[in-house]
Amino acid sequence: MDNSLSIFSLILSAGFVAQVVMFILVLMSIYSWTLILSKKKILIDANKDIKLFHQKFSADVDLEKLAHQTLQKATNQSPIERIFSAGYQEFIHTTSDSNQRLIIDAERAYRVMNTTANNEVDRLDGGLSILAMIASSSPYIGLFGTVWGIMHSFIGLASVKQATIAIVAPGIAEALIATAFGLFAAIPATIAYNRLISQVGVINNKYTTFIEQLFVMFQRQK
Repeated sequence: MDNSLSIFSLILSAGFVAQVVMFILVLMSIYSWTLILSKKKILIDANKDIKLFHQKFSADVDLEKLAHQTLQKATNQSPIERIFSAGYQEFIHTTSDSNQRLIIDAERAYRVMNTTANNEVDRLDGGLSILAMIASSSPYIGLFGTVWGIMHSFIGLASVKQATIAIVAPGIAEALIATAFGLFAAIPATIAYNRLISQVGVINNKYTTFIEQLFVMFQRQK
């Protein structure tokens, strides 16, 4: 086999369709890594915000004072602070000494907090569907490039009287590179998607636990 054959030279000598496929897969890989890194940072920040808020919440259970501190941040609130603020503002929306009224207010605040939490989880989930699409489609796009390349190689062999390994190998190697590109894009995307979706689920559970805890505290208010 020719010693000049290398991955780079095979890419340059590949057919137009195979090169287009490889270019698309490179773009998909770059986009998936950008999405992975940005989403990872968002999830790390969300976990950090939950930890800091729980520390303040555990240190001082004065809901009015905590709500005042949270509302002062205005648009700079963390997701869990937005959940707390939405629930507390809804809870104090009406004032009544009636126990029945208190239960109604607490239940209304509970629904508002769940709605806010669902919106925050949807924000954390944003983009993961694209990552899943890259993970599932990349191998097939790469396989298309490989099939096209092999088909093109065999068509070229029709004009050769005697086919040898030296003639067949370069064409097949060029075609198989497209599959390698597809796997290169798909494997990190698959691993990252499963990991990130699991982390979003953990954060969602933390939101749910906090909402349940706050709901009980609302019901106990006199």
